[in-house]
Amino acid sequence: MSKGRERGIDGDQYPQGQPGDSWLWDRPEGTPQATLILAHGAGAPMDSDFMQQMAQRVCAQGVAVVRFEFAYMAARRADGKKRPPNPQAQLLEHWREVYRQVRQLVDGPVLIGGKSMGGRMASLVADELSPDALVCLGYPFYAVGKPEKPRIEHLAQLKTRTLIIQGERDALGDRSTVSAYPLSDSITLHWLAAADHDLNPLKRSGFTHDQHLDSAAECIASFIRV
Repeated sequence: MSKGRERGIDGDQYPQGQPGDSWLWDRPEGTPQATLILAHGAGAPMDSDFMQQMAQRVCAQGVAVVRFEFAYMAARRADGKKRPPNPQAQLLEHWREVYRQVRQLVDGPVLIGGKSMGGRMASLVADELSPDALVCLGYPFYAVGKPEKPRIEHLAQLKTRTLIIQGERDALGDRSTVSAYPLSDSITLHWLAAADHDLNPLKRSGFTHDQHLDSAAECIASFIRV
């Protein structure tokens, strides 16, 4: 597996004032089956352990993975100060620009997605951008402790072919709650036994975190090949 960094989008392309974006690429040997643009969640950067582990595992399945950071996270990296996510409109515009540029750089299928918030933002622009598919890891169906206020209206109408990999005991969308939601027929849900929002299972389940991450990567690769 070959890995490398490439310079991404220039800061003057972002009205929110983000400096130059440094993307992270994980490329398989030979021609990749597809390219997955993977966005981080609200609280952890693009090179968090979870993002690193997933990118490497998906790459090992023959899929190129490119990671980027939203403006607030890039600013945190620059000065070490924690910030909340940018307003949704800015996050969505960032997604549009990253997708546009990646499409110009690669051949073959391009998928969008991400961890938690990154995946949710991708789902909000998926039908607009028309990627080959959408992949979400630990989707935030509702805020912690508020299953009575789901954020799923657009998911009922989603047309983009979608894979959501979710832990059965995810505090932002557990199996018993999500199974009752009226989701679009374009969405495939893949449940990981006894896993939380980071796809980490309970020890008594008999599964390990590594096994679940391997399973998630294999599921993504199979989803792409269909």
